[in-house]
Amino acid sequence: MDASAAASTPTTPRILEREPLVLNNRSYAWITNRICGIVENKQPALWWILFVPSVLLTGLMVFCFTYLISTGVGVWGQKQPVAWAWDITNFVFWIGIGHAGTLISAILFLTRQKWRTSVNRAAEAMTIFAVMCAGLFPAFHVGRVWMVWFLAPIPNANAIWQNFKSPLLWDVFAVSTYFSVSLVFWFLGLVPDLATLRDRCRPGLKKFLYGLFALGWRGGNRHWSHYETAYMLLAALSTPLVLSVHSVVSFDFATSVVPGWHTTIFPPYFVAGAIFGGFAMVLTLMLPVRRIYGLYDLITPKHVDNMAKIILLTGTIVGYAYCMELFVAYYSANPYEADAFTLRGLTGPSTWAYYWMFGCNVFAPQLFWSRWCRHNVWVVMIVCMFVNAGMWFERYVIIATTLERHMVPGSWGVYQATWVDKYTFLGTFGFFMMLFLLFLRFLPVIAIGEVKGVLPQSNPHQDEHPEPGIQEEDLMDYPDRHVAKPAAAAVA
Repeated sequence: MDASAAASTPTTPRILEREPLVLNNRSYAWITNRICGIVENKQPALWWILFVPSVLLTGLMVFCFTYLISTGVGVWGQKQPVAWAWDITNFVFWIGIGHAGTLISAILFLTRQKWRTSVNRAAEAMTIFAVMCAGLFPAFHVGRVWMVWFLAPIPNANAIWQNFKSPLLWDVFAVSTYFSVSLVFWFLGLVPDLATLRDRCRPGLKKFLYGLFALGWRGGNRHWSHYETAYMLLAALSTPLVLSVHSVVSFDFATSVVPGWHTTIFPPYFVAGAIFGGFAMVLTLMLPVRRIYGLYDLITPKHVDNMAKIILLTGTIVGYAYCMELFVAYYSANPYEADAFTLRGLTGPSTWAYYWMFGCNVFAPQLFWSRWCRHNVWVVMIVCMFVNAGMWFERYVIIATTLERHMVPGSWGVYQATWVDKYTFLGTFGFFMMLFLLFLRFLPVIAIGEVKGVLPQSNPHQDEHPEPGIQEEDLMDYPDRHVAKPAAAAVA
């Protein structure tokens, strides 16, 4: 065949193979045994090493809130001109942490991103626990926490109605709706896996409770059809919440007349920052979980790589927002706006916080341009820790440092956090970790049915069958107690 004939011969286009989302050709049975084994077997020593301090920190949080109620909100460091300080900073920080769960579960589900299946359950749980931590601060900030139910638009003894024009009341509606929908969405996804645990349990209290919350699930075609319809509807309902909740939180500042707050860039800026910090916290939690329970075949480098890319994208958006804040202050020709940012970043008493914010949120994620950094677990973990710290500093810079230099120079002051501020915030981390560790102990951390759906054998049009992989429980000497010993020995 001459060259002209060879050139005219059609060639089949080369199709790049997708990187598998479950490594080592694991089977359905292996996935079920591995994920259920986390709940059914004894917890490793590292779980207890983390759980005991988290319980102690939760007790410290309870003590601080008890001391606050008995003494007064003055034990926190806020005073004029900084009337909002660590409490509202922590509220916005924890609300932002909860954004990644809904984004991974809802938006990535609607866009058919299959890599979400190994991390969505933990991200959803993280959302629930983060919102619980966030709600504590505004509840106690009102001064009389037993009167916080007055925020709800229901008749009360004094016939007082809320100010529906206030963004603070919008917060109540947005956060409560976000928490309710996220909780239902999380529970709905748990139902099939709770039924799996129910069927594997021996008769007793655990079997009764798993059966109670499994809602009579039997895995029939009709059940799956209704489940997928309800899951789709909740995902569609949750998607606007990702954009609305932190937008409403930003209205607490953007609708004011305070220089440095009164800007229209806050809603998209807050949403991007929330997703940015939320994904960093997901990796901060899931990388240790992956190591402790040996989930390397289910949480693969592909998952870490994709989440690192999202952190890089949203971190770049946040950096752009920082620069646009400075440009808008300059371009507006408003001396008060310009002075607010000059004091925030150049001459004010808390410029150190601004530099920490900029370094952690803008420069640290740029390491993820390198594939080697995205695939190095230690680098990813360090960057995520920097991002977590940077997002807290961002909220502190926006809230506390802006109020330190308010409209009247005669009332200027410098905010100093008290020991109650610091220990309360530290205690909420313990509360968050305690809830997450209990979630690992009693509920499946990965959605069993969804992970099985990404396997090649789940595709009805898959003709090629992969070579059988290693299917025994071979990681961390973590045997499945439901496999008979002779059978397990034969496999080994």
